[in-house]
Amino acid sequence: MLNYLWAFMVLAGTLYGMITGNVDKITDALLTGGGSAIDMAMTLFGVVALWTGLMNIAMKSGLINSIQEKLSPVVTFLFPTVPKEHRARKYITVNLVSNFLGLGVAATPAGLKAMEALSDLQDDKAGEHITSMSSAMCAFLVINISSIQLIPITVIAYRAQYGSINPAGIIIPGIIATSVSTLTGIIFAKIMEKKDKIVHKNDR
Repeated sequence: MLNYLWAFMVLAGTLYGMITGNVDKITDALLTGGGSAIDMAMTLFGVVALWTGLMNIAMKSGLINSIQEKLSPVVTFLFPTVPKEHRARKYITVNLVSNFLGLGVAATPAGLKAMEALSDLQDDKAGEHITSMSSAMCAFLVINISSIQLIPITVIAYRAQYGSINPAGIIIPGIIATSVSTLTGIIFAKIMEKKDKIVHKNDR
C-alpha cells in the first residue's frame, strides 16, 4: 500500500511541476534530495552500528541485567505473558530505556531483536510457526511507537542541524505529548489483552 502511495506522490509532484513550468526545480530536487538521502542513510548506518555494539557490550557486562531487574515490575505489568527469564525481556528493557532517553535510533536494533524474540516465544508456545502477531508483540509495537521521551535527543539533533534557534525548546512539549500517547497506548494494549483472553477462553 505504501509503495502505491509513494509512487502516486512522486508522479503527482512531477506532473504538477511540469504543468507549472518548474521542471528545473524538479531536476534540482532530484539531485539534492538524492544526496541528502545518502547522507542521512550513512549517518543512520553509523549510529545504528554504534548503538548495536554498545548494546552487546552492555549485555555482556551485566549492565542490562541490572537495569532489567529494576524495571522488572514495569515489564511484567506491560508484558505479563513473557516469562521473566526469557531473552525478550532484555531487548524490551533496552528499547524502553533508549526510547525514554530519546535515542530512537538506538532503540531500533533492540526493538527488532525484541520482536524476533517475542515471535520465537509465540512459536515455542504453539509448537509451530505462527504468522499472526501475539498480544505481547502488539502491545510492544504500540508502546514502542508511543513511547514517552524525557529528552528527545534525536529530534534535538535534527533541529540543530537544520538551524533551529532553540533546538531544545521541544523538550517540555515532547514530554507532555509522549506521556499522553504512552498512557493511551498502554490503556489500548491492556484492553486488547483482556479481549484476547476472552476470545481464547471462548475458543476452548
